[in-house]
Amino acid sequence: MRKDHSGGFTLIELLVVLAIIGLLAAFLLPGVGQAKKKAQGVQCTSNLRQMGLGLQMFLADYHVYPLFENPNFSKGKYPEHGTGWMAVLERQGLGNSNRISSATSVWRCPSARWGANLSRAPEIPAFYCYNVFGLFWPGLPRDLGLGGHNTKGLAPPVSEAEVAVPSDMMAIADSFHGGFDLEHNYLRLSEKLGNASSRHQGKVNVVFCDGHVESPKMRFVFEDTNDVALVRWNRDHQPHPEQLLVDKPHR
Repeated sequence: MRKDHSGGFTLIELLVVLAIIGLLAAFLLPGVGQAKKKAQGVQCTSNLRQMGLGLQMFLADYHVYPLFENPNFSKGKYPEHGTGWMAVLERQGLGNSNRISSATSVWRCPSARWGANLSRAPEIPAFYCYNVFGLFWPGLPRDLGLGGHNTKGLAPPVSEAEVAVPSDMMAIADSFHGGFDLEHNYLRLSEKLGNASSRHQGKVNVVFCDGHVESPKMRFVFEDTNDVALVRWNRDHQPHPEQLLVDKPHR
């Protein structure tokens, strides 16, 4: 007796259906990946906006920028600064910076990979960093940033009035090498470490001293040496090209 196969599919038909599904997935997955990256970038900028708000609250109360580090906190020096800038922002309600393993932590960029490439010490990863010194210089003085007057250690703190153009002075940004201080010229280093350039599609998220957030290209922030790029590092709003690290090893 001849069997009726009219209600089923042939092998060729199944293969065609699977091929169509595969093609659809190939078209859809990149879009899903891009949407995920965009959402992660939005979360990162949201984190920095919260940091900017915390910074503004501290400025409103004390009219100085947080010290990068306050080693004499236990001796009663600059008690409002705690142990440093991260402790200051924690006090403004940003949560515990030691709990960045939490996916909801303000201190964690969701686009960054967890691992040794984010930190000199893998157990202490840093996702964001502070513009401590301005343009990097290997010796003293390094008195162009926000982290304190560095001619004599890290104190006294930088006053609010010392920042000439708050809307054009970088305060806190994505960290790519794991340090807690923002440095010019570590794009070359970060490219060797993995996903720095792809973290935000070749951009870096930055909150400025007035609290607004931008996402300029990494090369503009870390490699360009024109005046427009350099003034954003320094609180006097001058380019200081003499402070560039040229033909010298990175620390």
